[in-house]
Amino acid sequence: MNLPPGNVEVIVWSATDTHDHTTTSEPAPETPKRRTKIKALQNWFEKTQPAPPDFDPDQAKWEYLKEKHNL
Repeated sequence: MNLPPGNVEVIVWSATDTHDHTTTSEPAPETPKRRTKIKALQNWFEKTQPAPPDFDPDQAKWEYLKEKHNL
């Protein structure tokens, strides 16, 4: 794919975890490791906080699009 040079907009959506971890006997790490196949983003992912348990990806997408398109 050939793209012309210029500004780009990158949106990174984290995969949502549907497993219930409350029944596990292992303590959850304070800052879980999140892996990516894109090495340039690995340091960024390690410095970010995970989404809160009540995070709604569809609502976040809608809020982003409303702001982007002045809706």
